[in-house]
Amino acid sequence: MTPGRPARAGAPRKPARSVDGDGAVTPDPGLPSAVRHPRPTRAELAAAADRTIPDVLAPGLEVLFVGINPGLWSAATGWHFARPGNRFWPALHAGGLTPRLLHPSDQDELPALGLGITNMAARASARADELSTEELLDGAAILTGKVARHRPRWVAVVGVTAYRIGFQRPKATFGPQAETLADARLWVLPNPSGLNAHFTAVTLGLAFAELRMATDLPDRRTPPTT
Repeated sequence: MTPGRPARAGAPRKPARSVDGDGAVTPDPGLPSAVRHPRPTRAELAAAADRTIPDVLAPGLEVLFVGINPGLWSAATGWHFARPGNRFWPALHAGGLTPRLLHPSDQDELPALGLGITNMAARASARADELSTEELLDGAAILTGKVARHRPRWVAVVGVTAYRIGFQRPKATFGPQAETLADARLWVLPNPSGLNAHFTAVTLGLAFAELRMATDLPDRRTPPTT
């Protein structure tokens, strides 16, 4: 993959709709997010290979999360960490970084919380191990440029293997890194994929909470009412 590679945008998913009294067809906001946004079909997932999706970015974020690359569910929907079973969004909430559990379709709410998402490699694939070393090296260089332009305080790479390869740090471990990236502090988180059996939902939440505490962000979870 080379910088400047043109993105192939996918057709946007059509949400579930309702018909109002005037006959207008509009999305039904009363339905759960998972109902309003149907699952991609097998054909849509197959067609999503090699697509790219937009970053969730804004200047001066507190934390920019960096996935490995979009999966086919993400490429088909346009949402990061969209595959059912991916634990990114639950871990984000369990770590106190969001006030409620967000659906992937709610990703545009993140910048208001000081959070953003990009990827180490832009090309969508069924599995992260389909990426070449060259793609991860190129992606790390592109990421460095994004960080220099948008100036987040912290960059959190979600996946230690991608970090080790892309930044040529073969002995890197989870947690804070000694080096910086374009003046941003670096942190490495576990991969929240459901295939990562080394981390449970609880331990992932604790890893995200550790990052939150290091960044001095408040616990945004709504306290239970009594």
